[in-house]
Amino acid sequence: MTQTIAPRRVRILVLLLLAAVCALFAGAGPASAHAAVTGSDPGQGAVVDQAPARISLTFSEQVAVSDDSLRVLDPEGKRVDTGEPSNVSGTTYAVRLHSGLPDGTYTVAYQVVSADSHPVAGAYTFSIGAPSKTSVSVSGQTTDDGVVGWLYGVGRYVSYAGFLVMAGGAAFVLACWPRGSGVRPVQRYVVSGWVALTAATLALLLLRGSFTGSGKVSDVFDLSLLGQVLQTKTGAALVSRLLLLAAAALFIAVLFGAYDKREDPQERRDLTFGLSIGGAVVAAGIAASWAMSEHASVGLQAGVAMPVDVLHLLAAAAWLGGLGALLVALYRAPAASPVGAPAVHRFSRLAFGSVVVLIVTGVYQSWRQLGSWTAFTDTRYGRLLLAKIALVVVLVGVAWISRRWTGRLAQTAPPAAEERETARVGTGPEAAADAGVSEPADARRAAQLARQRAARDAARQRRIRDADPNRFGLRRSVLAEAGVAVVLLAVTTVLTQTEPGRTEEEAKTATQSAAASAESGTSGALTLNMPFDTGGEDGKGVVTIDIDPARPGDNEMHVYVERPNGRAFDIPEVKVDFTLKAKDIGPLPVVPDHIATGHWSANGVQIPMAGDWQVDVTVRTSDIDEVTVTKNAQIG
Repeated sequence: MTQTIAPRRVRILVLLLLAAVCALFAGAGPASAHAAVTGSDPGQGAVVDQAPARISLTFSEQVAVSDDSLRVLDPEGKRVDTGEPSNVSGTTYAVRLHSGLPDGTYTVAYQVVSADSHPVAGAYTFSIGAPSKTSVSVSGQTTDDGVVGWLYGVGRYVSYAGFLVMAGGAAFVLACWPRGSGVRPVQRYVVSGWVALTAATLALLLLRGSFTGSGKVSDVFDLSLLGQVLQTKTGAALVSRLLLLAAAALFIAVLFGAYDKREDPQERRDLTFGLSIGGAVVAAGIAASWAMSEHASVGLQAGVAMPVDVLHLLAAAAWLGGLGALLVALYRAPAASPVGAPAVHRFSRLAFGSVVVLIVTGVYQSWRQLGSWTAFTDTRYGRLLLAKIALVVVLVGVAWISRRWTGRLAQTAPPAAEERETARVGTGPEAAADAGVSEPADARRAAQLARQRAARDAARQRRIRDADPNRFGLRRSVLAEAGVAVVLLAVTTVLTQTEPGRTEEEAKTATQSAAASAESGTSGALTLNMPFDTGGEDGKGVVTIDIDPARPGDNEMHVYVERPNGRAFDIPEVKVDFTLKAKDIGPLPVVPDHIATGHWSANGVQIPMAGDWQVDVTVRTSDIDEVTVTKNAQIG
């Protein structure tokens, strides 16, 4: 006798799979950010002779900064930075320090938002004069620890799952099983995906401000933070997704309303075409709300990566979401409307095409995010990607088994006509008459008997359907596919929150370089503070010269001009000359470009050789007031 899987056992299996997903999330730890610090001045662990005028951090990509994004704390934990951070060049951000800082160990703490919308936080120390004890702790600097970070991760998972269910379920109905538009379990499946995606998007919008800031639960409903979020790229993407979900609600209403009621074949074909085009546009727009704000929107070939990411998400929805719809149809569809072999065959072809698209787009995404073969094993992103690939291979293998069951099911002609005839027997007044009950005498009793007979016939049809070994095998293999798909989705969600392998390797290289620089006793940069007085009105101030990396060859130079009270101000002209008198080299003139108030910079400053260089800075504060200040410095 052929066994069947009871609904209770199905629920237990689903709960076990969800528990496995929760365990995966719990063991994943805080997600790494997607921008990494690739350089700093002073460097990590560096010991400098003089107090720097500013500290700067260089990231692997553009980041968003706020007033508290860069903080410098003295050994007692007091802030010694003077103002909000500024973008000095490219991906380098700096904050000015108070003048006259005493010797000791200082802590630089940073908290920014990367260009792909993920928070980045960390801290490091440097010392002036000599290292000292510090009361500042640099541990626990990740932004996604705690309740808010956990809720945000769950919200991302639910949003991905909701999109797959909604888009994949609708695609299954339109492309594979049009009769499914009238099947209540399938309708509930698609609508539940829409509800989950909408609720998760609203939750992410509320959580975003706290997630990228303080991480406090009390800030979740802070309207000022919500207003700031709405002005960011991620906020705009989430709002766009909500607007598109309104259009998706209209699409679902038509799919399960007017479309299901159409009887004329030509009208049904026309409506199918319209729904297919409209649904594809809405689904692509929702998928683009991820592509425009996450990994694909930054880095190499962003213009190519974003449409590739959209195709990847749509293919995943058609395959995995459609698989869920097939599972619902196999287990929950009424016996009078079973999903047949033709529908399963059509889904098999759709799934095959989706897998091909996933492989092509996945290879491109892997190359873009990893950059090298060693990143597969040397980075967390690469190891997660290997796990994802292994799960996809398992899923394809189980799908091949399902395809075999589908072929066997097609060879077995279902007794549909016989079942429909059986269903018609005993459902009306004639059945009541056969049972010895006269309709005029007891109409209520007749109707009750008719319903009982109909229920027995429906149960008989289900037993006949479930007794088919081919259908039982298909149901079992599709259930296994769905279980693997749930775990695959969890791994994918963690992967999207993990620092790409290419960025992680760049950060490792930068860290090793900084450590080597610290061991050699040099910070890798030079800062010179020179007071000046031109003698005229507003003629007093301090000019600061930053030279990085202060080595022979190409160097980057920044010039800052401040009043004695530390406020930046502009002057008509500033020039710098380098002279190496021991070798009779120079003066080598450099005219920096004006960048911002009190800030000039020059790239490609050539220092031909190492030595004790004389640095002359000419400052002109008016048409006639000018002075040149001089300082010697060892370069190289």
